[in-house]
Amino acid sequence: MTTDSADTDTATVQARIGAALLASGRPLRATELAGLLNLTTPQTQDALHRYAATLEAADLGFVVEEVAGGYRLVVPPALAHSLAPLLAPAPLPQLSGAALEVLAVIAYRQPITRAEIEAMRGGSASTVVTLQERELIKVVGRADAVGSPLLYGTTQRFLVEFGLRDLGDLPPLGDQNAEFTGLLRG
Repeated sequence: MTTDSADTDTATVQARIGAALLASGRPLRATELAGLLNLTTPQTQDALHRYAATLEAADLGFVVEEVAGGYRLVVPPALAHSLAPLLAPAPLPQLSGAALEVLAVIAYRQPITRAEIEAMRGGSASTVVTLQERELIKVVGRADAVGSPLLYGTTQRFLVEFGLRDLGDLPPLGDQNAEFTGLLRG
């Protein structure tokens, strides 16, 4: 793809990347940005990494975060606490231990039925409703079993709220640090 010199100028490309990430209000995929910038996806990914490095080096109060299969501008974690009253959307209310446990089961075993969740936990999975209301999980289908029970999986919001690029970023199950309580933002 050919572009004129104004489109490929580093400062112009970086300004357009920053403006797009700020204006979008959601993570943008590299392919979406490539279309906006009239660049190839590899060129866009390279420009994104250079932009992220520029922001980090200049310590301007923003960082580029790769999350939920895309990129977004965020306040660095070191500044987020002091700016919490200004940040939107409002952080999710803290989840109970039971809700975090159900969410972890779903995240690692999806797609999964409520009965399977309850069998793994050895107790109720009533927090499924709360997790759905908070848009952290959703119905992803029906199981091929008697009664065709609903199957649950995580959502894009789950990835965003936990700062994960994709489910492959989940900590390994045997990892001592695999607790969700430290991952949830807010």
